[in-house]
Amino acid sequence: MRLIKSLILVAVCLCSMNASAFCFVQAGERYHLDPMLLEAIAMQESSLNPRITNDNGPRLGKDYGLMQINSRHIPELVRMGVIRSPQDLLNDPCLNVQIGAWILARHLRTCGVNWHCLGSYNAGFSDKNAGKREHYANLIYNLYIRVNRSQKITG
Repeated sequence: MRLIKSLILVAVCLCSMNASAFCFVQAGERYHLDPMLLEAIAMQESSLNPRITNDNGPRLGKDYGLMQINSRHIPELVRMGVIRSPQDLLNDPCLNVQIGAWILARHLRTCGVNWHCLGSYNAGFSDKNAGKREHYANLIYNLYIRVNRSQKITG
């Protein structure tokens, strides 16, 4: 009985990892982004916890889910019919990844496909946040290398 429970647990873990990986692949294909880059961002933003929220205070708002979608995007997402409420960002991890990829793709169209621009996903475009963008880009780069290495080992 114990062996059966262990096998079921392993199967559930593998299925959720595959579903999660599928979300990154699907979003990457849709927005022409490397799925492993999206996964690296989710690792940094949420430690791959789809239900996590982060309250940044009244000025910076609240972040939701895997890709830590900021509350400033919610009115536009509701208007577009993508979500009905912020809870959708927590209840549907694949939707959260899609929205994060959409936001990142918009940023890259604005300032170019480079690591400095990728830093705007977290730190925005303000000149005063250049150091924060660079720091964030370095964090993502290191996670991206790690994800690539583990993919080569397991893939």
